[in-house]
Amino acid sequence: MKITVIGTGYVGLVTGTCLAETGNDVICVDIDQEKVRKMKDGIVPIYEPHLDVIFERNIKAGRLNFTTSLDKGLDFGEIVFLALPTPEDEDGSADLSYVLGVADEIGKKISEYKVIVDKSTVPVGTAEKVYQTISKNATCEFDVVSNPEFLREGFAVDDFLKPERIVVGSSSERATQLMKKLYGPFVRSGNPIIIMDEKSAELTKYAANAFLATKITFMNEIANYCEKVGANVDMVRAGMGTDSRIGSRFLFPGIGYGGSCFPKDVKALQKAGKDKAYNFKILDAVIDVNSTQKTLLIPKMEAYFKGDLKGKKIAVWGLAFKPETDDIREAPSLYMIDALLEKRAKVIAFDPEAMNNVEEKYGNKIQFADSMYSATENADALIISTEWSIFRTPNFTKLRENLKQAVIFDGRNLYDLDEMKNEGFHYVSVGRKVITQ
Repeated sequence: MKITVIGTGYVGLVTGTCLAETGNDVICVDIDQEKVRKMKDGIVPIYEPHLDVIFERNIKAGRLNFTTSLDKGLDFGEIVFLALPTPEDEDGSADLSYVLGVADEIGKKISEYKVIVDKSTVPVGTAEKVYQTISKNATCEFDVVSNPEFLREGFAVDDFLKPERIVVGSSSERATQLMKKLYGPFVRSGNPIIIMDEKSAELTKYAANAFLATKITFMNEIANYCEKVGANVDMVRAGMGTDSRIGSRFLFPGIGYGGSCFPKDVKALQKAGKDKAYNFKILDAVIDVNSTQKTLLIPKMEAYFKGDLKGKKIAVWGLAFKPETDDIREAPSLYMIDALLEKRAKVIAFDPEAMNNVEEKYGNKIQFADSMYSATENADALIISTEWSIFRTPNFTKLRENLKQAVIFDGRNLYDLDEMKNEGFHYVSVGRKVITQ
């Protein structure tokens, strides 16, 4: 099949590359000329595990191509994916200007039947708006389908190639059959393609992300309470997670969720509810708790340093909002860095992939280390904000030697409490007792 993907962010690039991997001919459209030039040269503009391998393979095979020409892209594909940004607007709603702007152009340019697929995360009713926008100028038949993505950054390629389910919102049998044909190779193991109306498909994405954000936030609330009463959140989590009605995933406490999806989608659903005179009280609490959770370690650090962080050199391990990505959008690390800078502390940071993105934001306001250990040299304390695997089993002897004092503030609960005591660290984590020396 011939496929066009408009937009080459995380979703668009993974979608286009993975669709080419199953033998489709794909052209990806982006307005960024330099980005398109690099992609044509085989340079992947984002960090996503395994993407580079299939990206290069499909470019060499001639199945994956790139252009800045919307006309060329629309002439090519029988199915056109809209993988465009839907950033958070000032009022918390999703900004649809990119989606509707391209939809307006599509209406002016298509001359034969197309299936237009909303792949971006969009509010309920967007498919209808896209259809109406295209209809103003279109002279041929077309259908608009909602096909939300369920890709986890860091696992996006596997999630696309081996999906748990595929959701298609369509009221057109013709469009539905084309989508089933397209996705057939991805569900050979029997996982479902779920067909529903467009509005239900749009809400499914928001509901899923909002529920997962709620689950994370609930566990963080339990962790905070554990600290008040002397319980161990690891034990509580184990007791909860073995209940099949609850499950163990997304029950790891920490310093809050971030990224491009959860924060934006929860706020967008909250705002959409208010627009219909419905108050999502649970989401109000989720947003409030998560906001506080991101800087949870700062008061604990102030307490350790007797209220004065001025001039303290703080090493930060992890900048991306989660491991296996270079995405720093709404990353808890940034909120902690802002708080540390406000208190006139010195920050030196290390992350395996995200340092370039953070440097664009902070410039020379903070320092960047070339390794996890060099970040800790002569530092007064270490903060862990992202659970990269390389941080899980460090050389504790080297850490003690590097740090001025053996102090770790762990926002991801990476280490065993008994081990920290035996290794001689003052160790502060989330929802567990403080190890003192």
